[in-house]
Amino acid sequence: MEREKELILKLDSLHRLETEEWEELIRCRDDDVAEFAAELARKHSREIFGNQIYTRGLIEISNYCKNNCYYCGIRRDNSSVERYRLTREQIIECAGIGYELGFRTFVLQGGEDGSFTDEFMCDVIGEIRKNHPDCAITLSLGERSEKSYRLMYEAGANRYLLRHETADSAHYRKLHPEEMSFENRIRCLYTLKEIGYQVGCGFMVGSPGQTESCLVKDMELITDLQPEMVGIGPFVPHHATPFAREPGGTVKQTLFLLSLIRILKPDVLLPATTALGTIDPKGREKGIMAGANVLMPNLSPTDYRKQYELYDNKICTGDEAAECRVCLANRVSAIGYEIVTSRGDAPGWTQK
Repeated sequence: MEREKELILKLDSLHRLETEEWEELIRCRDDDVAEFAAELARKHSREIFGNQIYTRGLIEISNYCKNNCYYCGIRRDNSSVERYRLTREQIIECAGIGYELGFRTFVLQGGEDGSFTDEFMCDVIGEIRKNHPDCAITLSLGERSEKSYRLMYEAGANRYLLRHETADSAHYRKLHPEEMSFENRIRCLYTLKEIGYQVGCGFMVGSPGQTESCLVKDMELITDLQPEMVGIGPFVPHHATPFAREPGGTVKQTLFLLSLIRILKPDVLLPATTALGTIDPKGREKGIMAGANVLMPNLSPTDYRKQYELYDNKICTGDEAAECRVCLANRVSAIGYEIVTSRGDAPGWTQK
């Protein structure tokens, strides 16, 4: 354990490790090493954010997707999904309800749906920006053109979450069909940074074919990209995908990686994801205790929540938004933290 402690302290000091050091640290995780990392991660989170937990109001705007990713429940070839698209009015109404509940960031998330043109998205973004000028607007709509990203940024979007899923090109090929490009996924992330978005990347923990070397490359991408947000969660299989019978990711490995990401980039916005809460009833609380400082309750109309099923047994598909927020506030309070009404920008970020 002493060697792993030394590596964690080196990461804390330099905010980077050599490839072989990352490999050793990830390979040699045990409960004592994980708790050492978690204590340090909590310390950094408290120093920068206090005991504050930021919430993002998630609005799942469409479960249509042109892609056929092997792990995803809304993949193009899954004919058992009941598809939906929210209307302009529904999206704007969800944001209005969220604002009244205290949300100051909205996340518009969906599959890569060609019906949501730049014109449509810019209209929706502009209306939310006009109605709620003090709020942040995050988009999570997959790969689009540089022109599209720029237009939506100019319309009023602040942040963009694009999970890279894996920074290893060979592993990417195991998870995605031939028509999808690892190089384009990474290029999109750097394009978003250049435009001026607060950028989020992220990956699945324990996805099929993932090795320690894959995770090292994920950590090295985070080191190089310097994203404002990182979203990671355990791989959870979906019954109607090619990976239906694959084992899922684990809570322990996810928590350890959350801690390492917090130590690597102390001011990062780091969610305790719904996927973590899906495989462990206390998963989101454990995520916070490992260094996370963001939760993403669902603001989508309850009629559609079960249809946005990226993986099996997703939680909070029936809760009303108000019920979910109150429930989370109580759970967070029980471990010594507080949900706040705030945009929750990355430290030092100039408000747009």
